Amino acid sequence: MATKAADPNYDLRRAARHRASHKAIAESRRHGDQRIHIANMSAHGFMIDDNAVFEHGDRIELRLPVVGRIEAHLIWTVEGRAGFQFERVIRLPEFIALIEQVGVKLR
Repeated sequence: MATKAADPNYDLRRAARHRASHKAIAESRRHGDQRIHIANMSAHGFMIDDNAVFEHGDRIELRLPVVGRIEAHLIWTVEGRAGFQFERVIRLPEFIALIEQVGVKLR
């Protein structure tokens, strides 16, 4: 098992995550189009809570509000959940606008 200092993805996993609830289509060359549910998100990536087919290293493309088309690759999976890292970081103004649209609304 990699230590925190030796794991290059550790800092990205620590990035501030925001609860989300957003359904999207993940386009994958390997698995075709798959419906996904994004459960949380950061400017660096997102987690889905309904992973049925994706495996470590898989690459996908999806369309997000505000951001448009963006690519990501899977960096971890645990019991039906999967964490993806965006190919580019979403800039703060876009990310704030994105979270306003896909974030969980608290009453």
